[in-house]
Amino acid sequence: QVQLVESGGGSVQAGGSLRLSCAASGRTFSRYAMGWFRQAPGKEREFVSAITWRTGSTYYADFVKGRFIISRDNAKNTVYLQMNSLKPEDTAVYYCAARTTYCSGCLTISRNYDYWGQGTQVTVSS
Repeated sequence: QVQLVESGGGSVQAGGSLRLSCAASGRTFSRYAMGWFRQAPGKEREFVSAITWRTGSTYYADFVKGRFIISRDNAKNTVYLQMNSLKPEDTAVYYCAARTTYCSGCLTISRNYDYWGQGTQVTVSS
């Protein structure tokens, strides 16, 4: 069983920054692929970013490229999402997710993840 706990959400003005953290349990965290998704009211959950365990390759949704950075610290069992130049349309609940087995090209799809955190609210005001 893997538990994921997000933190770092909050309210910020447009143009500001936040850093989300996701702490994971499990002795083999370094072998998990990790992803961030978000869900705004009335909308479906959407992919934001992901990072693999094997090569540390990163993936981003087009709408966050150049603004968000995903990283991981395997020694701390934590994945981060640095969010810069935030926009009101970034307002959503942000979820981290873990996939415990290798897959190729699957990390942008939510159903391919095995575990999910409870989410953290990010609110960006104009």
